[in-house]
Amino acid sequence: MSTIPLAESLAAVPPSRIREIADIAFGMSGVFRLHFGESNRPTPDFIKKAAAQAVEDGYTFYTENQGLPALRQAIAAKYHELHDVTLDPQDEILITASGVQALHLSIRCVIDPGDEAIVLTPNWPNATAIVGLHAGRAYEVPLTWNGERHGLDLPAIEAALTPRTRLLVYASPSNPLGWVARPQEQSALLDFCRRHGLWLLADEVYERIYFAGLAAPSILKLCRRDDAVIVVQSFSKSYCMTGWRLGWAVARQDLVRKAAQLNEFIVSHAPSMVQRAGETALRDGEAFVREMAADVQGRVRLCYDALQGAPGVTVAPPEGSFYLFPHIAGLIDSLDFARSLLEKTRVAVAPGSAFGRGGEGAIRICCAADESVLEPAMERLCKFLASR
Repeated sequence: MSTIPLAESLAAVPPSRIREIADIAFGMSGVFRLHFGESNRPTPDFIKKAAAQAVEDGYTFYTENQGLPALRQAIAAKYHELHDVTLDPQDEILITASGVQALHLSIRCVIDPGDEAIVLTPNWPNATAIVGLHAGRAYEVPLTWNGERHGLDLPAIEAALTPRTRLLVYASPSNPLGWVARPQEQSALLDFCRRHGLWLLADEVYERIYFAGLAAPSILKLCRRDDAVIVVQSFSKSYCMTGWRLGWAVARQDLVRKAAQLNEFIVSHAPSMVQRAGETALRDGEAFVREMAADVQGRVRLCYDALQGAPGVTVAPPEGSFYLFPHIAGLIDSLDFARSLLEKTRVAVAPGSAFGRGGEGAIRICCAADESVLEPAMERLCKFLASR
């Protein structure tokens, strides 16, 4: 009996190596889980109560494809508060059912089959995979390392250009690096895209987990209204709402208009009561966000300090997000390392190879767990490194 095959283009989307470690960890007990990018904090009660109240108030019906106007207005107000940026909530903000969906819509709006994107790596793998899902090709260009921090490799970015290049993607604060693009680096990327007629997509999901201020610099601070720039955002990290699946995108009005139309054929809109909860999070959540970010910074510092002096380890001082990405001398198979670490010590980390070019030879540690988890996990990891 013949088998009707799946679409050949699916071969462009490899399986997640983070999920490969997770699937092993799910079958084990007593695991210190530092592989997923998630805080162990529950969603704050005031947000949960807002969602319940929204249900009571009748927010159980369809909303606009673009999202509730009140939520878009709250997002615009937050950008003005944090970045002194003025946005038009009617034309420049789109509500999405997660930051991942914001990535999907944004990438679909700017690439056709056969088009190409440049992705600065190591980077959360979803952007590269989504380009492939939409029948595009992603070229990964690693960030540089000068012994103190990561930076842009503009000659390598220039060399990756082809006549089919339509998009450049980067993340700041970075998952997995903890790197934060400085305004001069953002300006260099923006100027590059203006010169070459490219869209620039900035993943700013971790902007509130920033260790030198209230929010990491946003590319929107540098933009003109006609710039081909997209910012993808989410409620997941700042407000501990990973399971709620609520995000947004900020972009030029023609992209927002088209993405809102596409929403109708994908998910229609983010859940009505969740959008109302997001509005409450933005309006009433500033004290929570600041306390959470300070707490996360302490946990990241705990892990960073633990790695100092570990044999063969080089790790960048953290600038933002809740990750560390230590490089391990002589490591050539980070997936095998992560498997062995998990099996022998019950510590689960993500292999660096999951994050694209420049990621092999490293591991990603999520530092958002409780100190009661982080302290023994780091002790076991350091002992494992010393025994190699």
